Amino acid sequence: MATQRKHLVRDFNRHITCSICCGYLIKPTAVTECLHTFCKSCIVQHFEESNECPECGIQVHETNPLEMLRLDKTLEEIIFKLVPGLRDKDEQQESEFWRKNKLKSNGADGPRAKKPCLSDEEEDDGKGGDYHRSDPQIAICLDCLRNNGQSGESIVKGLMKKFIRCSTRVTVGTIKKFLCVKLKLPSSYELDVLCNGEIMGKDHTLEFIYRTRWRLQGESAYPMVLEYRPRIDFG
Repeated sequence: MATQRKHLVRDFNRHITCSICCGYLIKPTAVTECLHTFCKSCIVQHFEESNECPECGIQVHETNPLEMLRLDKTLEEIIFKLVPGLRDKDEQQESEFWRKNKLKSNGADGPRAKKPCLSDEEEDDGKGGDYHRSDPQIAICLDCLRNNGQSGESIVKGLMKKFIRCSTRVTVGTIKKFLCVKLKLPSSYELDVLCNGEIMGKDHTLEFIYRTRWRLQGESAYPMVLEYRPRIDFG
């Protein structure tokens, strides 16, 4: 019976471990093309060097395989329930990561200590006061990108307060809504948000952008700079 139980545990562990690092899945992230799942940090790092799935070898995307990743929150909760202490260990490692990368606000006791917000005013975002209270924080600079003669520049201005602090889970889509409110633009107005000259997708989180797009990490480059401009239609 004990041998049978050992085999069952081993077979089950195969479904909740990452084939890249061989540890339990942390922030399990699935490749939508083949549904193979890996730790988020492992697969993001892998896709920086390759556009093929490390499990089955299929080409995930010709140019940007990171667009084909989806976080599996259900599997994450299952793993946390099955592996005692894993959630606390994950949160501790994440807090240490942000602390080392100078992303906590001045005077905070840690990245999860303060209530996140967009700018000095609270940004509800229509979710009934859910401000991601327990999330790590990141400081960013929102700069208006100027292109001489570009359509829409007359109404898209620079912000009075361009340095803001918010949750690392805030998406580019939310940043665009924030900019429309602050710049008094119609809610349907189209903006591009860029990092290092590359247009960011609306579902990209600030944590994702910092880890995969922001090339000037470190104290001298703090905070992360995002640029915005009127949407350019290349079609």
